[in-house]
Amino acid sequence: MKAIVASGKRKTAVARATLTKGRGIVRINSVPVEMYQFELGRLKILEPLNLVQGGGVMGQADAVRTAIARGLVQYLNDKELETVFREYDRTLIVPDTRRKLPKKPLGRGARKKRQKSYR
Repeated sequence: MKAIVASGKRKTAVARATLTKGRGIVRINSVPVEMYQFELGRLKILEPLNLVQGGGVMGQADAVRTAIARGLVQYLNDKELETVFREYDRTLIVPDTRRKLPKKPLGRGARKKRQKSYR
């Protein structure tokens, strides 16, 4: 069986997952997922794998989990698994398209404005 390549996006992070038949080792940038530094990110990355078995950093973790989930659905060609992922968390299959609003004039950010004084 050939390799399946799937991608996931979150904010500016883009992750690409390559699924091949093997020993079930998950690597991020050639490093095993068990060695991933941030525990909360590691748990997010492994969410799609846990669902299969038992039925900036966070943006990267979300992108990786989307890529893994999409790759699993593509590799197994299983629509039922896709519905399980969608019901659990829609962002496992559909990437999060929210982006930061651009800064506007007369303010420090997208929404905040300078205070107006009448006296």
